Amino acid sequence: MADAPTVVVGGGLAGVSAALRLADLGRRVVLVEKRVRLGGAAFSFARGTLSVDNGQHVFLRCCTAYRWFVDRVGAQELVVLQDSLEIPVLAAGGRRARLRRTPGVPAPVHLTAALAGYGLLERRDRLRAVRGALALRRLNPRDRRLDARTLGEFLRAHGQNDATIGALWGILATATLNIDPDEASLALAAKVFRTGLLDSARAGDVGYAAAPLGRLHDEAAAKALADAGVEVLTDTAVRKVVPGAPVEVAGPHGARSISADAVVLALPPREAFQVAPALARSGAAMAESLGTSPIVNVHVVYRGRVTDLPFAAAVHSPIQWFFDRTATSGLADQRPGAQYLAVTVSAATGLIDEPSKTVLERFIPELARLLPTAGRAQVVDAFVTRERRATFRQAAGSWPARPATTDGPAGVFLAGAWTDTGWPDTMEGAVRSGVTAAEAVAGTPTDETENFEA
Repeated sequence: MADAPTVVVGGGLAGVSAALRLADLGRRVVLVEKRVRLGGAAFSFARGTLSVDNGQHVFLRCCTAYRWFVDRVGAQELVVLQDSLEIPVLAAGGRRARLRRTPGVPAPVHLTAALAGYGLLERRDRLRAVRGALALRRLNPRDRRLDARTLGEFLRAHGQNDATIGALWGILATATLNIDPDEASLALAAKVFRTGLLDSARAGDVGYAAAPLGRLHDEAAAKALADAGVEVLTDTAVRKVVPGAPVEVAGPHGARSISADAVVLALPPREAFQVAPALARSGAAMAESLGTSPIVNVHVVYRGRVTDLPFAAAVHSPIQWFFDRTATSGLADQRPGAQYLAVTVSAATGLIDEPSKTVLERFIPELARLLPTAGRAQVVDAFVTRERRATFRQAAGSWPARPATTDGPAGVFLAGAWTDTGWPDTMEGAVRSGVTAAEAVAGTPTDETENFEA
């Protein structure tokens, strides 16, 4: 098929990344997205006059693929990246500590002072934590045998107790892997802690959006795709992907048949198997067994300010993390002096079906326990958002079910954070999967992404 395009199915981070890399390699590309927007699982929506992110998505300095994506879509000014890792950690009654690195000190010594002074653990437990860090640093994230074990099992075998797991290791593991440490794959946990925290002193510096996610993953992405010559069909459904046959799509302007030289299927596993039934007879068949894990977000708007922290983690509380979204939501311009906090609860299986009223009755008082000022502030709005299938279930034993990008039927390439990227199900993993799929289609490694670590 002379000059036939590559069709990318799905306009999330994986699909957009695949389309951009294919275009950069000189390929014709048609991207098809069933929603009216791009961005996939990391997006914004309007609530009245506010712009609300569906979830609170962060990245680290070591997330080189996502940082490439931000640069590629020209959104550098829409993100913030810390100069040096610093995570405030709160407990009830105004108690707090900080996880921070010592600037100018190499890994893993860069965390010694932070662990030694971590006041939310007893002194003997801080010593345990140092032992745990050294044990984690000896792990090889590429060792597939680690996938048979859980993070919790490993930590306890190396002197960690419930206190250190709950008040230290679980803070990062649960948020990143979206599963309890006692269920989480040790292989994925090793990737989180080694690449993100222990191998390089600067790797764990935290980045986050300084604007609504929709401006990065939808508006900026759409402009970059248009500038690259990618044809984008939103509000358009792919009826079925059949290897060797044209891709049939249907949108607001009717049906269309696209003869493609290849298809990149950048969808969540459940949707991918529905659109492409042939996956069930390919090397990707085991991916049907991947479960999902939910995330719940609690959004609270106060009449006055209750904290100066841009974000914080919490321990001994159902609140895991909260983020100040006052400026990014537009609230700062609309109600000067008001504040909007968004709480994130990962591994939220026990919470996902709770009525919103019940969730709010539990979490608003919890914010007051962590932030005493919040107990004296008037709540002017509060609501709950839910992502039932936020990530695949990153449990021990999940690695064999994650397919390679080339495990699909002939001519069909797979992308998505659930594929075998070597990374957890994150924005970083999604971008990496899209770039990998593009390179597989083109059969050419790219200079621009050659420094992406596996």
